[in-house]
Formats: sequence, C-alpha cells, structure tokens
Amino acid sequence: MRELIHLFKYGRVRPLAPVLGGFLGAALPREERFDVLVPMPLHWVRRWRRGFNQSYLLARELSRRTGIPVVGALRRKRSTASQASLSRAERRRNVRGAFEPRRDADVGGLRVLLVDDVLTTGATANACAAVLKRAGASCVTVLTLARADRRILNPAAEPALVVGGER
Repeated sequence: MRELIHLFKYGRVRPLAPVLGGFLGAALPREERFDVLVPMPLHWVRRWRRGFNQSYLLARELSRRTGIPVVGALRRKRSTASQASLSRAERRRNVRGAFEPRRDADVGGLRVLLVDDVLTTGATANACAAVLKRAGASCVTVLTLARADRRILNPAAEPALVVGGER
C-alpha cells in the first residue's frame, strides 16, 4: 500500500485513483449514512506543484461508487510544512488555524465523511473536523487508505502503513 500511495501522490500516477478509490469503497462503513464527501484540502501552492489534490481524486472515485456528492467544504488558508518529518506536537502546531470553511459550501446539519490518503497522528484530520463541526456539520467521520503506525518503528525509520489492522 505504501508504494501505491507514493506512486499516486508523488509519482503522479493518477490512473491509480480508481484502484485506490475502490479500496476506500471496500472500507466504507456500511452501517453509516453520509450526506457529503469532503476531501482533505491542499494549499493552492502545493496543489499547483503536484498538479492535483490526491484526496479530491479519491473522494471523486468514492462518490462514483456510492453516489454521495463531493463537496469542497474546506480551504487550507495558509501553507504548512510537510507533516512527514514532524513529531505529534509539531504536527498539531503546524495545522492549528490552517483551515477554514469555504463560504460557498454549507455543511450545516450534514453527516460529513472526510477523505484523505494517510492518517498518521490525526492532527490534520482533527483540525479539519473541528472546522467542519464549527461550520455546523452534525457528524464528521474520517476515512483514509492507510494509517501510518509510528509506534512500531525506530526513530530513524519511516512510518509503516497499517491497512485493516495488518502490518
């Protein structure tokens, strides 16, 4: 999974979006109902450099499978350092105040599914969920392709991705 996500995100292999979106669809909690899918926003500079927002592409694929509309309800109002090399506390500080609701997207009373590729400490997801809740969302759930488990590694190694509880 790590290699697929890296190819998709950094190698710009956009044709992986349907495959990865299928994985998200398989992991979607069937017992819950969601009104909108909200992709994790990228700052416009990072989106311009990368050429796309991987979370938006994943949300779009999930939308095709479920019929749940994609709503760009969040905006990253300031650029932040890459979270990859930051500690848990540094990640929380890095994203504090970085997001705001988009004026043209009303989430009042809606059940929101926040879509991203990888969750490590949850700092970014928590910051976005807090903004969505303040904007009136009744419920915010996060769905990611993988979870980076930093507890099982030595400090010099990169985080391992955990999928479905397997390492």
